[in-house]
Amino acid sequence: MKARVTVMLKTGVLDPQGEAVRHALGALGFDGVEGVRQGKVIELDLAETSAAEAEANVTRMCEKLLANTVIESYRVEIA
Repeated sequence: MKARVTVMLKTGVLDPQGEAVRHALGALGFDGVEGVRQGKVIELDLAETSAAEAEANVTRMCEKLLANTVIESYRVEIA
């Protein structure tokens, strides 16, 4: 079973990398970009056969290691 975790900074948290990307896009002539938020995607290969168990385990992984829940939010997708 595969899991995909998308981690993004929470709304209201400054995103200097996103702002740098927005600025660089403007310098390249892409003037219509008003905001950029940069995050990360983590893909996991899991041994679980139960989607519910896999999602519960990945959620615990996020809470303990994969996301800084003070400033980041995350979304778990199981396939």
